[in-house]
Amino acid sequence: MQISHSSKMGKRLERMEAVIARAKSFVLDCNNVDKKLRQLVDLTEDEANFHMKQSAFLYQLAVQTVPKSLHCLSMRLAVEYFRSPPPDVEQSMAEKYMNPSLQHFVIFSNNILASSVVINSTVMHSKESENQVFHVLTDGENYFSMKLWFFSNTYKQATVQVLNIEGLNLNDHDKATLSRLSLSEEFRISFHGVDEPSRTRTRTQYMSVFSHSHYLLPEIFHTLKKVVVLDDDIVVQQDLSALWSLDLEGKVNGAVQFCAVRLAQLKNYLGENISDGNSCAWMSGLNIVDLARWREVDLTGTFQRLLQEHLNGGEESFQAASVRASLLAFQDLVHPLDDTWMLSGLGHDYGLNIEAFNKAAVLHFNGNMKPWIDLGIPKYRGYWKRFLIRENQFMSDCNVNP
Repeated sequence: MQISHSSKMGKRLERMEAVIARAKSFVLDCNNVDKKLRQLVDLTEDEANFHMKQSAFLYQLAVQTVPKSLHCLSMRLAVEYFRSPPPDVEQSMAEKYMNPSLQHFVIFSNNILASSVVINSTVMHSKESENQVFHVLTDGENYFSMKLWFFSNTYKQATVQVLNIEGLNLNDHDKATLSRLSLSEEFRISFHGVDEPSRTRTRTQYMSVFSHSHYLLPEIFHTLKKVVVLDDDIVVQQDLSALWSLDLEGKVNGAVQFCAVRLAQLKNYLGENISDGNSCAWMSGLNIVDLARWREVDLTGTFQRLLQEHLNGGEESFQAASVRASLLAFQDLVHPLDDTWMLSGLGHDYGLNIEAFNKAAVLHFNGNMKPWIDLGIPKYRGYWKRFLIRENQFMSDCNVNP
């Protein structure tokens, strides 16, 4: 057995030596090897870049597309509206809609569930819902489905009015530039944040400001002196009645400020119209607006002038010009709200401090990952879903289950 084993090992060594000798007999051109390896690397990089671009495109498509179930819900409600129209209550509720002594909330939205969650979460935490009036401003495409939804569902004792912004009786100047619905404008900004004295890192935030539609507020609600403007991507966690007694000290807009970004840091973006570069950026989402003061300073006129200047200056799009004009129009007219009024970032920041959630009066899902889409951040979506109204036949028929 020992002899047989040694013989096998010897034959294997001979074969190995033969393979090594044969390999040494081939002349290798290092240049060709280098060229081949570089080609492989380039092909791999090209493939990786292709998949990265494809992934980014699909992600943007997913976050910007209305989910099929929500589209179904809107269509089914619209069909049902025309099949069996609800009673017209506009005349009987007109006095309440225009009563300046009540608490008026304004929501710009084309999303039935989002606006419903905002209203439901607000009234559920209110001590006096009978004094609350919600005005939902939407477009012609979603008007009838919104009308039926808010007629069919109750929100404690609050009143809900749905308005089609495209059908409002505005003057010709406003119609020409401002009549199409636009929600709060979001733009992404990166900046250096200091979390620890020895460590600086780049942070990203989605800033949100009023769109051109918001500058219709003084004309649409000409009998009102104050309104609270709510974005449709928020959830209310506390009673908001204290906002109505807040002294804005001559300012127009009570808003949570974002002082990690100053207007001077946005000079390349905003141009030379900055009067106070040390002013903080501000956020939409939760805003108490003094409409009487707005009219006094003609804020809408200021916005329109700035908007036209940017458009005449070769601005690449109406939306981009609107963002710049909105940031500039409110210079020196923002009253800072305490940070506990609103916690932002739930639509993009995975690392928010959960302890801050209980302190915040409002949670703001600003960013791409809204709670009604599959890409919403899972650990935050529960705060939004608890205020969904699920007892609706169309919700079941359309398989709506955000």
